[in-house]
Amino acid sequence: MLVYGAVAISGFRRYATYRVATAAGVFTNTVFGFVLSFAFTALWAERPRLGGYDEAQALTFVWTGQALLATMAVFGQGFGHELQERIRSGDVAVDIYRPVDFQLWWLASDLGRAGFELLGRGVAPMLVGALAFELALPVSPLTWVWFLCSVALGVLVSFGIRFLVALSAFWLLDATGVAMVSVLLTTFFSGMTLPLTVFPGSFGDSVQWLPWAAIVQVPADVLLGRHEGMDVLTALAFQAGWALVLLAVGRAVMAAATRKVVVQGG
Repeated sequence: MLVYGAVAISGFRRYATYRVATAAGVFTNTVFGFVLSFAFTALWAERPRLGGYDEAQALTFVWTGQALLATMAVFGQGFGHELQERIRSGDVAVDIYRPVDFQLWWLASDLGRAGFELLGRGVAPMLVGALAFELALPVSPLTWVWFLCSVALGVLVSFGIRFLVALSAFWLLDATGVAMVSVLLTTFFSGMTLPLTVFPGSFGDSVQWLPWAAIVQVPADVLLGRHEGMDVLTALAFQAGWALVLLAVGRAVMAAATRKVVVQGG
């Protein structure tokens, strides 16, 4: 396990070197946070309890989403493009023959990335949002602990989805289209655009059971205290369940790829 810890640390340090990009990301997330906050304020002025949130909770949802945007790689950031290129070029053969688990190697690297993004691009926008607006942030340290646990599980779910998208390059000449569809689905069904509870009827109920809900919707609701007592464990179990399913499917797809697919370019 020491090797995977070293890979995670390396992933953290790798992203920590891009200081200008990090500062630009913080600025962009903060600007979009203000844009969405003003839009939500106008919307909640017309519908004060839309989706079961009051205005302060809705604004907290906005800034939580901005804090998690890079952490969860909602727009497909992270290892995906690099892995697709290695598959296309055939360099992935070197990765497969390493004396380490292929999936755990990329997961460890992505966990390092996510850790840096949470600290480097997540904390600052949340602080700005808390200073500029009245947010419904929890005062209980335990709630923050549950939130961090939920964020960690959300990263696992995000990785599982992006890993499958990257593996599609074994069968496709160019997985860019699949990646773009994945970004659209993640943006819409994670709660990044609007809380999923805002969606009407059975559609709104069903999308909350999809894996993307584990990326933003569940962590935000945990932070807001909408899951209390045993319900918190249920929410975390929902995330853990999807993480296990996606990771298991990823391993199965990887096994099929190494058995039956000739590496493109290799």
